[in-house]
Amino acid sequence: MENKRKAAHKFATSFADALAASIALAIGQPWPLEVPPYSASPSDYGTPLHFRMRLDGALRGECYAEFYEPQISLLMSKVPQQPAELTAEERAEAFTKVLSAAMPVFTESLSPDSGSVTVQMDRVAGLAFGGMFVVPLAANADPSGTPVLLYFDTHLLGSLADALDGDADERHVNPNNLKLVMDVELNVSLLFGRRQLPLRDVLDLSSGSVVELDRMVHEPVELLLDGKVIARGEAVIVDGNYGLRVTEIPQPITSHFLN
Repeated sequence: MENKRKAAHKFATSFADALAASIALAIGQPWPLEVPPYSASPSDYGTPLHFRMRLDGALRGECYAEFYEPQISLLMSKVPQQPAELTAEERAEAFTKVLSAAMPVFTESLSPDSGSVTVQMDRVAGLAFGGMFVVPLAANADPSGTPVLLYFDTHLLGSLADALDGDADERHVNPNNLKLVMDVELNVSLLFGRRQLPLRDVLDLSSGSVVELDRMVHEPVELLLDGKVIARGEAVIVDGNYGLRVTEIPQPITSHFLN
């Protein structure tokens, strides 16, 4: 878990730097963001606004950024030539553009350590983050002390930890040691997609309910071993059973046994 925490903090630092630069460009003054050495205590900071970052390529998974309406209102009031009276929705739309402008810099900062990464950002609503790993960002220029919260799904956490452990690919694996466990059976699973659901929607599920997943039909499904992606490919039918035609091995499978 410590490795995942370090990887998430490194990711959060890159995001904070990219967003701070985009905000400074928009408002014409510094707006530093940093990862503080403490966790944010639960508090009522106002109406939350959520943005999803969906990563693909060398890193895969989702991260959700939580801002708050008073925080965004303060930022947008500092944008030169911005109309004085904006509705909450207009402020949110204006901030979405600032956040989108940070994505190219953010993506570029991730690529040297992890490889080619793409980030798709969109605004979402109605989310619940129970059990997700969270990293707060402190906005030092915000007198209210309102943090920005980043929520990581387990998929992205694992992907980030794997990237941090990239040197493990080059470690020597003794073939004789592996031979000793070749007959051990491991449970693997296919991941077709995920979905965050509020509790009320879960309780409303019944026979015939349809749950939309976060993955398009043309996107590859993933083969997981102990929560880590070991292969990607196409779903197929084999003698009436689901199967996977492997099209990609993200990293040598032996590296998963070194951690």
